[in-house]
Amino acid sequence: MAPYHIRKYQEQDHKRVLELFISGMEGNSPATFRLMLMWPQSLLLLVGLPLAMLLFSGSWLLAIVCCFTLLLLLWLYARYPWKTHVAKCLHTDMADITKHYLSTPGSCFWVAECGGQVVGMVAAQPVRDPPLGKKQLELFRLTVALEHRGEGIAKALVRTLLQFARDQAYNEVVLVTSVVQQGAQALYQHMGFRKTHEGFWNLTPWPMALGTIHLTYHISSPQEEQL
Repeated sequence: MAPYHIRKYQEQDHKRVLELFISGMEGNSPATFRLMLMWPQSLLLLVGLPLAMLLFSGSWLLAIVCCFTLLLLLWLYARYPWKTHVAKCLHTDMADITKHYLSTPGSCFWVAECGGQVVGMVAAQPVRDPPLGKKQLELFRLTVALEHRGEGIAKALVRTLLQFARDQAYNEVVLVTSVVQQGAQALYQHMGFRKTHEGFWNLTPWPMALGTIHLTYHISSPQEEQL
């Protein structure tokens, strides 16, 4: 395993960071497709429509074509939320990372560098309207290059963010991830994040909406640590 180090984002990182972000987000499409295949509404369509086609036409060929067409449509639907999310981000925070994360107090953007190349990243911004009495930091954009996963880089990036939150006197770090990102969920929960509630991603309309999981990490105050 090659050594790596974590540092703040620099402007020359922009192209590589965008490549990592796009590949990381769109890489969730296969898992989304597999999840959607298991949904009752998907099974109903994949079995019911070809069967109805067979009964009405008597043609196995039409039934098979219908089934493959439905699978193709489901694959395109599985890619849709990630493609839409990427397009939205490329026109908002990821268009100008310095402005959104390094020019705002209480925010930051870090990259992990290995062999002179950026191989991971994570971002943080304060929550705009936190619950009364809370000072919350939100974790965004955690991504590690596929060929460098399993090397502890994601954990190191999250630890860097958590230390930043402590130094900035935040008392909670929050994040939202999707139900298909099971590796990320396991990582966060192993590091002490706790699931607070579930929801649905508004980029995927009902009845095939993609679920989300909201997680929170509580940062102990000096007084709590002494107890």
